[in-house]
Amino acid sequence: MPILNPTAATGARTMPAEMTYVDPARRMPDAEAAEFLADTGINGPFVADLLSDVLAHERCGVQLYRSVAARTNNPVLKEQYEHFGDETVGHVEILEDLIARVGGDPGYVSPAARATAKADTGLLESTFLLTGSIDLMTQELVMLEAVMLAEAKDHANWTALARVTELLAEGEVRDAFADAVVRVEPQEDEHLGWATETRTKLVVAQARSKALQHAGETMEKVVARIKSWLD
Repeated sequence: MPILNPTAATGARTMPAEMTYVDPARRMPDAEAAEFLADTGINGPFVADLLSDVLAHERCGVQLYRSVAARTNNPVLKEQYEHFGDETVGHVEILEDLIARVGGDPGYVSPAARATAKADTGLLESTFLLTGSIDLMTQELVMLEAVMLAEAKDHANWTALARVTELLAEGEVRDAFADAVVRVEPQEDEHLGWATETRTKLVVAQARSKALQHAGETMEKVVARIKSWLD
């Protein structure tokens, strides 16, 4: 099972920053960071931070999918959120394996990864802000938009990793990167495409409906209405 919440208790390490104190026992040594991918001709320390950042976003993506899957009232959305959430767990495992295969530490949490985790936490929190104060259709749209935004960065991350792979000379390191990219990138294409298209469907369908006309509808009718839009 992949680690979804890296902490000192799980062996996570990081780098200190201006506003971040790090226990010396959990600090990534500068010399070790400098050695990462040292003989590949690319900026190893930067790529180590990048991989950590991408991994942090995938870990947060698992939490987002689990949250929206548990709160959606629509079975069509729930099924897709659960399916993509399971695939995202797989992406975490693939990244952890990639980092280990090329000599890195999957428990390393870079400063960029900490910033990403903070931003992703805010994105998840935003889906709770209007709970109970707006209609169900808008709540569904808010959660779907959070998924779409998260998947936009996921897609960009794996596109970038594919380009980094092209910089590597032939060998075990390049093979490890290429294996990860070929397994994940098609799924990220599907995730972002589905989220973008489904959001468009909900926006157009909602724009066609008259808000006052549905003010007294039961939850069952609202769920059925959204399901018909997605079908």
